[in-house]
Amino acid sequence: MNNIQIVGDSTRQQPVQQKPADPRYYLKFSDSFIAWMNEINSSIVFTTYEAGKIVMVGPSLTQAKFAVSERTFGRAMAMAMTNDGFLLSMQHRVWRFQNCLPLGTKTEDNWDRLYLPRECHVTGAVDVHDIAIDKNKRLLAVITLYNCIAELNELGNFNPIWKPKFIDGIVNQDRCHLNGFCMVNDEVKYATITAPSNIANGWRENRKEGGQVIDVTNDEVIISGLAMPHSPRFYKDKLWLLEAGTGWFGWVDTKKGKFNRLAWVPGFARGLRFSGDYALVGLSKPRNKIFEGLPLDDELKKNNKQPEAGIYLINLKTGAIQATMNIDGSVGEIYDVGVLPDTRAPFLAGTTGIEDKKFVFLGPDSTKKIS
Repeated sequence: MNNIQIVGDSTRQQPVQQKPADPRYYLKFSDSFIAWMNEINSSIVFTTYEAGKIVMVGPSLTQAKFAVSERTFGRAMAMAMTNDGFLLSMQHRVWRFQNCLPLGTKTEDNWDRLYLPRECHVTGAVDVHDIAIDKNKRLLAVITLYNCIAELNELGNFNPIWKPKFIDGIVNQDRCHLNGFCMVNDEVKYATITAPSNIANGWRENRKEGGQVIDVTNDEVIISGLAMPHSPRFYKDKLWLLEAGTGWFGWVDTKKGKFNRLAWVPGFARGLRFSGDYALVGLSKPRNKIFEGLPLDDELKKNNKQPEAGIYLINLKTGAIQATMNIDGSVGEIYDVGVLPDTRAPFLAGTTGIEDKKFVFLGPDSTKKIS
């Protein structure tokens, strides 16, 4: 295993008489994970909700085995990858980051991508989860606190466009824990809920088997009986998802309403992305009562495993675990994962300190000379 220590700044405020928590966390990569990033000439990025981090890891431009960049973004959650960067959802806002380095160039410090914060949409504390851009260039988001999918535009903090049919109004009560959605042909198609409840926090009573996948276009329940489904993704003509409450990754037969299990991971599975014939799956350790008493507990015992935090690389053809990355220390969970193609050393600029002052991204020059 190749190890790297990252000293972050995730210390939380503590009473004066107590010692502050140790902010350090450690990434441990299997050799095969580094080899895979080298093979596809790409980097990975992941978010952590509890510690509030975005972490980028690439195979490096130098003789170092890999390059790491990380920044603090409170309650960092879902990402949507774009052609030149990515979007990031938080509890109360959505950021857009854009790479400002032309292909084939690098900085003096040997970074080949420089992701700058370009725009921010403030939603208010509505608990934004999955985000995406549709074919009409609309920025869409799951607004979990209000049980809806919404467009983020200038008309308001959010503009609801869909809610489950059992929800009787757009109110700030997390009733069904709508947490994810995915696109088909750049249009919203499938959404995941934890349980079909129409009362505040009612989903918590049916976490073990209340989960559903809903076809947004006709409000039809595609499959039910799932344990906290997360991260629905449509890839290679299949609807994939993570059954977080069991630790199973698989695909949904949308005609038969069946969840076909492909691979099991030892943790609360959340965060899913694809590259070629492989899937990146995020794992988290249980951190509170919401994660306790799930079927995952029995799966861990059956497999004689302790819960892990990290990322597993899974072969889509065989279900085999191809490579792993584990996290220890102050970070015990992952919310989302992403792939940065044709990138070996990504650098992420923050919104505090000197970075947002230091880097200037000059757009096209539209000035005209006056004769």
